[in-house]
Amino acid sequence: MQKIMKPCGLHCIKVKHLGVTLGEQVILQDINLHIHCGSLNVVIGRNGAGKSTFIRAILGEMDHTGIIEFKDRENGRIQKLKIGYVPQNLNIEKQTPVSVYDMIASYHSNIPVFLVKTRKMKERILECLKIFEADYLINQQVCNLSGGELQRVLLSMAIMDSPNLLLLDEPVSGIDQNGMELFYQTIYQLKEHYDLAIILISHDLDYVRRYADKVILLDQTILRQGSVKEVFQSQEFSDVFQINSKEFK
Repeated sequence: MQKIMKPCGLHCIKVKHLGVTLGEQVILQDINLHIHCGSLNVVIGRNGAGKSTFIRAILGEMDHTGIIEFKDRENGRIQKLKIGYVPQNLNIEKQTPVSVYDMIASYHSNIPVFLVKTRKMKERILECLKIFEADYLINQQVCNLSGGELQRVLLSMAIMDSPNLLLLDEPVSGIDQNGMELFYQTIYQLKEHYDLAIILISHDLDYVRRYADKVILLDQTILRQGSVKEVFQSQEFSDVFQINSKEFK
């Protein structure tokens, strides 16, 4: 991966007292996070803990209480937070005649795809695809891509507008071991070289242990957050996963 930009460390994202309630059911309550650019923050927890709801709340897809703000400490102004997003899965019917170029171009434009088929747009898309070694896929039909190839295309699409925050909701679901290794290595390089923060939902505890900067153990509220060591060796971690924390030392 080509080195583009070293994270500046001058801005951060703050989540203050975030809560989500559906009817009378409390899904999330009093979520407080402080996330810096250039960091990989991994959310873990049991099934049904509210992890995907947390992502949807940040995206604005669910009503929530509390505040999500982006602060640029260089000038003190609160700016609009730009978010990139890679979903858990993307259902694409076989024989759908949509190329990688068409999908990315249509996502980043409000006008018909045939009107944005310009050299400038193609160069921009190729530049993002190259970051994930996926530029050779630009003319391939999306429906024919493997799981790993689609994942790299979605990552390329997510960073095209230079987001401050990249949200990844279990993006390695259905990917084989080699694909998972490549994914985590790519994400690690991405957070090292780009001026953005990453929030990743994952069930792959071994990969979390190896690559995460900060771990957030979630179960309706934050049970524990901190370094891998702090969370994985906590009683809360043992209680949730029924795993002896010594396995992860």
